[in-house]
Amino acid sequence: QVQLVESGGGLVQAGGSLRLSCAASGRTFSSSTMGWFRQAPGKEREFVATISASGLTTVYADSVKGRFTISRDNAKNTVYLQMNSLEAEDTAVYYCAAGGPLYKHTKAEADYWGQGTQVTVSS
Repeated sequence: QVQLVESGGGLVQAGGSLRLSCAASGRTFSSSTMGWFRQAPGKEREFVATISASGLTTVYADSVKGRFTISRDNAKNTVYLQMNSLEAEDTAVYYCAAGGPLYKHTKAEADYWGQGTQVTVSS
């Protein structure tokens, strides 16, 4: 079992930056793929970025490639999402998730989910 708690969301102007954090509990963090997902009002949850257990492999949605960076610190059981050049279209609830293979994360599937943190980008 893995419990996930996101933080770092908020209100930011277009062009600004935010860094989301996801603290995980449980002994399996260092062996788990981790991902970030988002859900905008009236839309389905979508994949944003994922990172392998070692941190050596990352995959990004085309919509955030070059602007967002996912990283992890296995010593702190924490995964991060650095978001730069934010756009109004990035407004959503952002979720951290753990477990499952990388390819399933790209389909917005994972084993464990956090409660989400709101990111609002004003234009």
